[in-house]
Amino acid sequence: MSQSNTQTGQIVLPAHVDLTGKEGYLVKIVNASNVAKFALPTGDLDYAVFVLTDGDGTGESVAALPLSSDRNVRVKLSGTCSPGQVLVINSVNWGTVSSLPTSPGNYRGIAIAEEPGVDGQLVKARPLTFGKIAV
Repeated sequence: MSQSNTQTGQIVLPAHVDLTGKEGYLVKIVNASNVAKFALPTGDLDYAVFVLTDGDGTGESVAALPLSSDRNVRVKLSGTCSPGQVLVINSVNWGTVSSLPTSPGNYRGIAIAEEPGVDGQLVKARPLTFGKIAV
């Protein structure tokens, strides 16, 4: 069987950084001495394609759900959004999302907002992989 030792849905990995209280934040997988660990994004174009569902301290086991367009998720919002707006990785508060900025730059589209949102809210969104968006 070619698909042994695989799973669907949420996965559990050690936290590379302190992820206590970061539920709803986007995380990425990093390589730490050949060990897969979860960390917050550190760049606008990072592949932060998991949403943290159970955070904890550095080195502790944490859980995250892969982003998939077949289900909506709640992600931590920085700023505000309206339904239908593209949400991108927020470069001021890593791990959160914000509405697609109008200022020139390259951004990674993560999701479409499904409801209006205010700063700090866990906003309901539909994950979609847009790739790099140049503004």
